[in-house]
Amino acid sequence: MKKTGFLLILFAFSFLLAISSYAAEPYRIGAIFAITGPAAWLGEPERNSVRMLQEEINAQGGINGHPLDLVIEDTVGEETRAVLAVNKLINKDNVLAIVGPSRSGTTMAVIPIVEKAEVPLISCASAQEIVNPVKKWVFKTAQNDSDGVVKIYEKMKEMNLSRVAILSSTDGYGMEGRKHLNRFASEMGITVVADETYGPKDTDMTAQLTKIKGTDAQALVNWSIVPGQTTVIKNRRQLGMTIQLFQSPGFGNIKYAQAAGDSAEGLLFPALRLLMVDSLPKDHPQKAILTKYKKDYEAKFKSDVTTFGGHAYDALNLVIAALKAVGPDRAKIRDHIENTKNFVGTGGIFNYSPIDHVGLHKDALEMYTVKNGAFVPVQ
Repeated sequence: MKKTGFLLILFAFSFLLAISSYAAEPYRIGAIFAITGPAAWLGEPERNSVRMLQEEINAQGGINGHPLDLVIEDTVGEETRAVLAVNKLINKDNVLAIVGPSRSGTTMAVIPIVEKAEVPLISCASAQEIVNPVKKWVFKTAQNDSDGVVKIYEKMKEMNLSRVAILSSTDGYGMEGRKHLNRFASEMGITVVADETYGPKDTDMTAQLTKIKGTDAQALVNWSIVPGQTTVIKNRRQLGMTIQLFQSPGFGNIKYAQAAGDSAEGLLFPALRLLMVDSLPKDHPQKAILTKYKKDYEAKFKSDVTTFGGHAYDALNLVIAALKAVGPDRAKIRDHIENTKNFVGTGGIFNYSPIDHVGLHKDALEMYTVKNGAFVPVQ
């Protein structure tokens, strides 16, 4: 009888040990993405990526024994919804940090809120204005749009193209890109011969492209993330335009190329190395994480990996690393992220500092083209 009692006590003790890792209070993180709406090709893979990472972390026992709890909100790509979502995450859900938003405009809309509440936010958008000037509580994982502009103009110079037409959307991402396209043109010996815009919900850019066709432009740069960038590609073909087309890094989802069909063949755009992981040398510092992320994502969701999902994956990994190091303290999480060095992510090797809240530079980008409906790195 004594032996039986001892065994029962031992079993109960073992059971308590087994569940102790999840007896700890969860670490709650907020995430806001454009899961539906015109920017869903950004937000859906971002949502998928953080969910996948959450499942992986919790299957391994959580963060220092604490389950990772994600509260995900859909902004539909709209500023008003983003503001409502962030207020909810901070005031109701009491999150320790926020990952997202997907778009530059929605990020700019919520910056005053997180700054006042002193909650770390890691945006997945690329507008340089998000972190320049530096905001104490705001970081991002997408490359600066100005770096993409420089990569495009460097390629144009290499191709002996000096006259460019600019076409951009009037949302936050498009306006920031347009600003940098105009700014760097004069610095890099490029002449802007046309500068046209279109609304995020526009469905026909024939009028703008007809004006551009009447100029002596040697190249066209389209800067947007909305589905309109696919419309531009199709309208260009319909008008018989043959000048070289460049797209922004916002083209880094193969669905855009697939939607444009044959019209996308030969266009050029800068993007992160995730799109060329199979051709990276084995000793490249990003090879392991890019291979793992691509393999895990495509196996789970039966869909091609995108650089946008990678932005969210990196952002949540940065928060997880901070939680492991300093625990559930917003100020300490912020400080840890700001002092992160040599953090290998899908977007590049991040080096943050008090004067640099993006941590990436131009060398994180490669040039790609569309060939036979696929993204191919340009040698």
